[in-house]
Amino acid sequence: MSKIPDAIDTYVGSRIRQRRVMVSMSQSALADKLGITFQQVQKYEKGANRVGASRLQRIAFVLDVPVSFFFEGSPDSVESHDETPVVGGLFSSREMISLATAFSAIDDPHVRQKILALVRSIQGGAESPASEGAAHKDL
Repeated sequence: MSKIPDAIDTYVGSRIRQRRVMVSMSQSALADKLGITFQQVQKYEKGANRVGASRLQRIAFVLDVPVSFFFEGSPDSVESHDETPVVGGLFSSREMISLATAFSAIDDPHVRQKILALVRSIQGGAESPASEGAAHKDL
């Protein structure tokens, strides 16, 4: 009988993967720094194996984030919002992480607004100016 991974374990695993990809680290490199196999990293990232507290602390150190990073926006957290599943799904792809990283590196807010307007026009779902203003506050 196969055990279904807990939602939090799966979420934490996806956040480990997200951060690992953001810092351009392979599963093997992370595994080497942790003293485990890359297969174990795969299992953590899929939520198939739970990450113990001391191991999560070490992963946080290696990936240069606080431990709380792995729980931010989790389905059962106090801070979670209705859009959490969308955000988690978006940042599960290498392209989205790369795009978000590049976008967040743009210092000029006007340039970010123009890029956002361009992407919305390509997507075909341009928002009203009032909702655009609200969206920019989150950037």
